[in-house]
Amino acid sequence: MMRESEHKVKSRSKEFPITFYSMVMAFIGCTIGVQKAVMIFSFPQIVAFIALMMSTGLFILITAIYLKKILRHADSVRKEFNSPIKINFFPTFSISLLLLSAAFLPVNVDVSKYLWVVGTFFHFIFTLVIINTWMHQDKFKITHMNPSWFIPAVGNILIPIAGVTHAPSDISWFFFSCGLFFWIVLMVIVFYRVIFHEPIAEKLLPTLFILIAPPAIGFISYYKLSGEVGGFGKSLYFFSLFLTILLFSQLRIFRRIQFFLSYWAYVFPLAAMSIATATMYHVTNIETYKYMHVAFLVLVLLLICIFSYKTCVAIYRKEICVEDSATEGIVT
Repeated sequence: MMRESEHKVKSRSKEFPITFYSMVMAFIGCTIGVQKAVMIFSFPQIVAFIALMMSTGLFILITAIYLKKILRHADSVRKEFNSPIKINFFPTFSISLLLLSAAFLPVNVDVSKYLWVVGTFFHFIFTLVIINTWMHQDKFKITHMNPSWFIPAVGNILIPIAGVTHAPSDISWFFFSCGLFFWIVLMVIVFYRVIFHEPIAEKLLPTLFILIAPPAIGFISYYKLSGEVGGFGKSLYFFSLFLTILLFSQLRIFRRIQFFLSYWAYVFPLAAMSIATATMYHVTNIETYKYMHVAFLVLVLLLICIFSYKTCVAIYRKEICVEDSATEGIVT
Protein backbone atom coordinates (compact mmCIF):
# COMPACT_ATOMS: atom_id res chain seq x y z
CA MET A 1 0.00 0.00 0.00
CA MET A 2 2.80 2.41 0.91
CA ARG A 3 4.66 1.75 -2.35
CA GLU A 4 1.43 2.27 -4.31
CA SER A 5 0.85 5.58 -2.51
CA GLU A 6 4.45 6.68 -3.21
CA HIS A 7 3.99 5.74 -6.86
CA LYS A 8 0.86 7.93 -7.10
CA VAL A 9 2.67 10.89 -5.51
CA LYS A 10 5.58 10.47 -7.94
CA SER A 11 3.14 10.20 -10.85
CA ARG A 12 1.40 13.43 -9.85
CA SER A 13 4.67 15.32 -9.42
CA LYS A 14 5.75 14.03 -12.83
CA GLU A 15 2.62 15.57 -14.39
CA PHE A 16 2.91 18.91 -12.55
CA PRO A 17 2.21 21.39 -15.39
CA ILE A 18 4.22 24.47 -16.32
CA THR A 19 0.87 26.26 -16.65
CA PHE A 20 0.81 26.69 -12.85
CA TYR A 21 2.91 29.81 -13.45
CA SER A 22 -0.25 31.43 -14.87
CA MET A 23 -1.48 31.37 -11.29
CA VAL A 24 1.73 33.07 -10.15
CA MET A 25 1.33 35.78 -12.81
CA ALA A 26 -2.23 36.38 -11.64
CA PHE A 27 -1.13 36.87 -8.02
CA ILE A 28 1.77 39.18 -8.91
CA GLY A 29 -0.38 41.21 -11.31
CA CYS A 30 -2.93 41.61 -8.52
CA THR A 31 -0.12 42.65 -6.14
CA ILE A 32 0.98 45.46 -8.47
CA GLY A 33 -2.65 46.54 -8.80
CA VAL A 34 -2.91 46.64 -5.00
CA GLN A 35 0.28 48.73 -4.84
CA LYS A 36 -1.33 51.24 -7.22
CA ALA A 37 -4.50 51.33 -5.11
CA VAL A 38 -2.46 51.89 -1.94
CA MET A 39 -0.81 54.91 -3.59
CA ILE A 40 -4.07 56.34 -4.96
CA PHE A 41 -6.18 55.90 -1.82
CA SER A 42 -3.40 56.20 0.80
CA PHE A 43 -4.11 52.77 2.28
CA PRO A 44 -1.63 51.34 4.82
CA GLN A 45 1.54 50.09 3.09
CA ILE A 46 1.26 46.81 4.99
CA VAL A 47 -1.58 45.79 2.63
CA ALA A 48 0.69 45.95 -0.41
CA PHE A 49 3.55 44.30 1.51
CA ILE A 50 1.39 41.32 2.51
CA ALA A 51 0.24 40.91 -1.09
CA LEU A 52 3.86 41.01 -2.27
CA MET A 53 4.96 38.39 0.26
CA MET A 54 2.08 36.09 -0.72
CA SER A 55 2.99 36.39 -4.41
CA THR A 56 6.68 35.80 -3.70
CA GLY A 57 5.87 32.77 -1.56
CA LEU A 58 3.67 31.30 -4.28
CA PHE A 59 6.41 31.85 -6.89
CA ILE A 60 8.98 30.10 -4.67
CA LEU A 61 6.59 27.18 -4.02
CA ILE A 62 5.71 26.62 -7.70
CA THR A 63 9.37 26.99 -8.72
CA ALA A 64 10.51 24.49 -6.08
CA ILE A 65 7.94 21.93 -7.23
CA TYR A 66 8.79 22.37 -10.90
CA LEU A 67 12.53 22.25 -10.19
CA LYS A 68 11.92 18.91 -8.47
CA LYS A 69 10.13 17.75 -11.62
CA ILE A 70 13.09 18.87 -13.76
CA LEU A 71 15.54 16.94 -11.58
CA ARG A 72 13.47 13.76 -11.23
CA HIS A 73 11.37 13.65 -14.40
CA ALA A 74 13.40 15.35 -17.13
CA ASP A 75 11.67 13.20 -19.75
CA SER A 76 8.30 14.63 -18.72
CA VAL A 77 9.66 18.18 -18.96
CA ARG A 78 10.98 17.45 -22.46
CA LYS A 79 7.57 16.05 -23.42
CA GLU A 80 5.94 19.26 -22.18
CA PHE A 81 8.43 21.42 -24.06
CA ASN A 82 7.80 19.44 -27.25
CA SER A 83 4.06 20.03 -27.01
CA PRO A 84 2.91 22.58 -29.63
CA ILE A 85 0.67 24.14 -26.96
CA LYS A 86 2.57 23.84 -23.69
CA ILE A 87 5.87 25.10 -25.09
CA ASN A 88 4.44 28.61 -25.09
CA PHE A 89 3.86 28.51 -21.33
CA PHE A 90 7.51 27.99 -20.33
CA PRO A 91 8.23 31.76 -20.51
CA THR A 92 5.57 32.31 -17.81
CA PHE A 93 8.48 31.51 -15.47
CA SER A 94 10.59 34.42 -16.77
CA ILE A 95 7.55 36.69 -16.97
CA SER A 96 6.86 35.93 -13.30
CA LEU A 97 10.39 37.08 -12.49
CA LEU A 98 9.89 40.29 -14.50
CA LEU A 99 6.59 40.97 -12.74
CA LEU A 100 8.20 40.37 -9.36
CA SER A 101 10.91 42.82 -10.39
CA ALA A 102 8.25 45.47 -11.06
CA ALA A 103 6.50 44.64 -7.79
CA PHE A 104 9.73 44.92 -5.76
CA LEU A 105 10.80 48.16 -7.45
CA PRO A 106 9.11 50.48 -4.90
CA VAL A 107 10.22 48.22 -2.04
CA ASN A 108 13.84 47.25 -2.73
CA VAL A 109 15.65 48.44 -5.88
CA ASP A 110 18.50 45.94 -5.52
CA VAL A 111 16.17 42.93 -5.31
CA SER A 112 14.19 44.33 -8.22
CA LYS A 113 17.35 44.68 -10.33
CA TYR A 114 18.47 41.11 -9.60
CA LEU A 115 15.04 39.74 -10.53
CA TRP A 116 14.98 41.89 -13.68
CA VAL A 117 18.41 40.72 -14.88
CA VAL A 118 17.59 37.04 -14.32
CA GLY A 119 14.08 37.40 -15.76
CA THR A 120 15.30 39.27 -18.85
CA PHE A 121 18.05 36.73 -19.49
CA PHE A 122 15.70 33.74 -19.28
CA HIS A 123 12.98 35.42 -21.30
CA PHE A 124 15.37 36.34 -24.11
CA ILE A 125 16.59 32.74 -24.25
CA PHE A 126 13.02 31.42 -24.27
CA THR A 127 12.13 33.88 -27.04
CA LEU A 128 15.01 32.77 -29.26
CA VAL A 129 14.49 29.05 -28.67
CA ILE A 130 10.72 29.08 -29.13
CA ILE A 131 10.67 31.32 -32.22
CA ASN A 132 13.35 29.08 -33.75
CA THR A 133 11.12 26.11 -32.94
CA TRP A 134 8.17 27.81 -34.65
CA MET A 135 10.27 28.47 -37.74
CA HIS A 136 12.02 25.13 -38.15
CA GLN A 137 9.58 22.49 -36.93
CA ASP A 138 6.80 20.89 -38.97
CA LYS A 139 4.71 19.83 -35.97
CA PHE A 140 2.71 23.07 -35.79
CA LYS A 141 -0.74 23.37 -37.33
CA ILE A 142 -3.06 26.36 -37.53
CA THR A 143 -5.36 24.62 -35.02
CA HIS A 144 -2.55 24.79 -32.45
CA MET A 145 -2.62 28.58 -32.65
CA ASN A 146 -4.23 30.31 -29.67
CA PRO A 147 -3.44 33.49 -27.69
CA SER A 148 -0.91 31.65 -25.50
CA TRP A 149 1.47 32.09 -28.45
CA PHE A 150 1.77 35.72 -27.36
CA ILE A 151 3.61 34.69 -24.20
CA PRO A 152 7.13 33.95 -25.55
CA ALA A 153 7.60 36.79 -28.04
CA VAL A 154 5.16 39.47 -26.92
CA GLY A 155 6.24 38.96 -23.30
CA ASN A 156 9.29 41.07 -24.18
CA ILE A 157 7.04 44.11 -23.98
CA LEU A 158 7.09 43.68 -20.17
CA ILE A 159 10.83 44.18 -19.84
CA PRO A 160 10.88 48.03 -19.97
CA ILE A 161 8.55 48.41 -16.95
CA ALA A 162 11.44 47.87 -14.53
CA GLY A 163 14.12 47.97 -17.21
CA VAL A 164 14.09 51.76 -17.55
CA THR A 165 15.32 51.90 -13.95
CA HIS A 166 17.92 49.14 -14.17
CA ALA A 167 19.54 49.52 -17.61
CA PRO A 168 20.14 52.00 -20.46
CA SER A 169 16.89 52.92 -22.20
CA ASP A 170 18.02 51.44 -25.53
CA ILE A 171 17.90 47.97 -24.00
CA SER A 172 14.30 48.51 -23.01
CA TRP A 173 13.49 49.95 -26.45
CA PHE A 174 15.01 46.85 -28.03
CA PHE A 175 12.72 44.48 -26.12
CA PHE A 176 9.70 46.78 -26.49
CA SER A 177 10.16 46.86 -30.27
CA CYS A 178 10.48 43.06 -30.50
CA GLY A 179 7.37 42.51 -28.40
CA LEU A 180 5.34 45.11 -30.30
CA PHE A 181 6.24 43.67 -33.71
CA PHE A 182 5.37 40.10 -32.75
CA TRP A 183 2.14 41.28 -31.12
CA ILE A 184 0.95 42.72 -34.45
CA VAL A 185 2.00 39.62 -36.42
CA LEU A 186 0.52 37.09 -33.99
CA MET A 187 -2.67 39.13 -33.53
CA VAL A 188 -3.39 38.78 -37.24
CA ILE A 189 -2.75 35.02 -37.16
CA VAL A 190 -4.91 34.51 -34.07
CA PHE A 191 -7.89 36.30 -35.62
CA TYR A 192 -7.39 34.40 -38.88
CA ARG A 193 -7.42 31.12 -36.94
CA VAL A 194 -10.47 32.08 -34.85
CA ILE A 195 -12.57 33.29 -37.78
CA PHE A 196 -11.69 30.82 -40.55
CA HIS A 197 -10.91 27.56 -38.75
CA GLU A 198 -12.55 25.20 -36.28
CA PRO A 199 -13.34 26.63 -32.81
CA ILE A 200 -10.65 26.72 -30.15
CA ALA A 201 -10.85 23.76 -27.75
CA GLU A 202 -13.02 24.50 -24.73
CA LYS A 203 -10.22 24.25 -22.19
CA LEU A 204 -8.23 26.81 -24.21
CA LEU A 205 -11.04 29.36 -24.55
CA PRO A 206 -9.98 31.28 -21.40
CA THR A 207 -6.70 32.08 -23.17
CA LEU A 208 -8.66 34.51 -25.35
CA PHE A 209 -8.35 36.93 -22.42
CA ILE A 210 -4.59 36.97 -23.07
CA LEU A 211 -5.46 39.22 -26.04
CA ILE A 212 -6.05 42.02 -23.52
CA ALA A 213 -2.58 41.91 -21.99
CA PRO A 214 -0.18 42.98 -24.80
CA PRO A 215 -1.74 46.41 -25.54
CA ALA A 216 -2.34 47.05 -21.81
CA ILE A 217 1.24 46.17 -20.88
CA GLY A 218 2.47 47.90 -24.03
CA PHE A 219 0.77 51.09 -22.89
CA ILE A 220 2.48 50.91 -19.48
CA SER A 221 5.88 50.20 -21.04
CA TYR A 222 5.49 52.98 -23.59
CA TYR A 223 4.67 55.44 -20.81
CA LYS A 224 7.71 54.27 -18.84
CA LEU A 225 9.95 54.66 -21.89
CA SER A 226 8.66 57.98 -23.22
CA GLY A 227 7.47 59.65 -20.02
CA GLU A 228 4.18 60.58 -21.67
CA VAL A 229 1.05 58.87 -22.93
CA GLY A 230 0.67 60.56 -26.32
CA GLY A 231 -1.55 59.40 -29.14
CA PHE A 232 0.20 56.05 -29.50
CA GLY A 233 -0.09 55.25 -25.80
CA LYS A 234 -3.78 56.14 -25.78
CA SER A 235 -4.34 53.94 -28.84
CA LEU A 236 -2.80 50.98 -27.01
CA TYR A 237 -4.85 51.58 -23.87
CA PHE A 238 -8.17 52.06 -25.62
CA PHE A 239 -7.65 49.06 -27.90
CA SER A 240 -7.02 46.97 -24.78
CA LEU A 241 -10.20 48.42 -23.26
CA PHE A 242 -12.14 47.53 -26.43
CA LEU A 243 -10.87 43.93 -26.29
CA THR A 244 -11.94 43.76 -22.64
CA ILE A 245 -15.46 44.91 -23.53
CA LEU A 246 -15.55 42.52 -26.51
CA LEU A 247 -14.67 39.53 -24.36
CA PHE A 248 -17.09 40.53 -21.60
CA SER A 249 -19.83 40.57 -24.24
CA GLN A 250 -19.13 36.83 -24.64
CA LEU A 251 -19.55 35.95 -20.96
CA ARG A 252 -22.38 33.51 -21.70
CA ILE A 253 -19.85 31.41 -23.65
CA PHE A 254 -17.17 31.53 -20.95
CA ARG A 255 -19.67 30.71 -18.19
CA ARG A 256 -20.41 27.32 -19.79
CA ILE A 257 -16.77 26.16 -19.59
CA GLN A 258 -15.98 23.65 -16.84
CA PHE A 259 -13.07 24.49 -14.57
CA PHE A 260 -9.58 23.94 -15.95
CA LEU A 261 -6.25 25.33 -14.81
CA SER A 262 -6.49 27.56 -17.89
CA TYR A 263 -9.08 29.59 -15.94
CA TRP A 264 -6.11 31.50 -14.52
CA ALA A 265 -5.64 33.02 -17.99
CA TYR A 266 -8.60 35.27 -17.14
CA VAL A 267 -6.86 36.97 -14.25
CA PHE A 268 -3.51 38.46 -15.28
CA PRO A 269 -4.89 40.31 -18.35
CA LEU A 270 -7.57 41.91 -16.15
CA ALA A 271 -4.89 42.79 -13.60
CA ALA A 272 -2.92 44.39 -16.45
CA MET A 273 -6.01 46.45 -17.33
CA SER A 274 -6.29 47.50 -13.69
CA ILE A 275 -2.65 48.66 -13.64
CA ALA A 276 -2.95 50.40 -17.02
CA THR A 277 -6.10 52.22 -15.87
CA ALA A 278 -4.33 53.33 -12.67
CA THR A 279 -1.56 54.70 -14.90
CA MET A 280 -4.15 56.59 -16.97
CA TYR A 281 -5.52 58.10 -13.76
CA HIS A 282 -2.01 59.07 -12.64
CA VAL A 283 -1.36 60.82 -15.97
CA THR A 284 -4.76 62.47 -16.59
CA ASN A 285 -6.14 62.81 -13.04
CA ILE A 286 -9.59 61.98 -14.44
CA GLU A 287 -11.73 60.47 -11.66
CA THR A 288 -13.38 57.95 -14.02
CA TYR A 289 -10.11 56.10 -14.42
CA LYS A 290 -9.69 55.83 -10.65
CA TYR A 291 -13.03 54.06 -10.25
CA MET A 292 -12.39 51.88 -13.30
CA HIS A 293 -9.10 50.82 -11.70
CA VAL A 294 -10.93 49.88 -8.49
CA ALA A 295 -13.58 47.95 -10.44
CA PHE A 296 -10.97 45.93 -12.32
CA LEU A 297 -8.98 45.31 -9.14
CA VAL A 298 -12.03 44.13 -7.18
CA LEU A 299 -12.90 41.77 -10.04
CA VAL A 300 -9.33 40.43 -10.06
CA LEU A 301 -9.41 39.85 -6.28
CA LEU A 302 -12.78 38.09 -6.57
CA LEU A 303 -11.55 35.84 -9.38
CA ILE A 304 -8.38 34.97 -7.46
CA CYS A 305 -10.45 33.89 -4.45
CA ILE A 306 -12.82 31.79 -6.59
CA PHE A 307 -10.12 30.19 -8.73
CA SER A 308 -7.87 29.50 -5.72
CA TYR A 309 -10.75 27.61 -4.10
CA LYS A 310 -11.52 25.72 -7.33
CA THR A 311 -7.83 24.87 -7.81
CA CYS A 312 -7.54 23.52 -4.26
CA VAL A 313 -10.68 21.43 -4.76
CA ALA A 314 -9.32 20.10 -8.08
CA ILE A 315 -6.03 19.17 -6.40
CA TYR A 316 -7.91 17.41 -3.57
CA ARG A 317 -10.02 15.48 -6.10
CA LYS A 318 -6.89 14.61 -8.09
CA GLU A 319 -8.19 16.37 -11.20
CA ILE A 320 -4.90 18.26 -11.63
CA CYS A 321 -1.43 16.80 -12.19
CA VAL A 322 -2.71 13.80 -14.12
CA GLU A 323 -1.61 12.65 -17.55
CA ASP A 324 -3.26 14.60 -20.35
CA SER A 325 -3.87 12.73 -23.56
CA ALA A 326 -5.63 15.58 -25.38
CA THR A 327 -3.71 17.07 -28.28
CA GLU A 328 -4.50 20.61 -27.27
CA GLY A 329 -4.64 20.06 -23.53
CA ILE A 330 -2.83 22.48 -21.31
CA VAL A 331 -4.35 21.48 -18.00
CA THR A 332 -3.08 18.36 -16.30
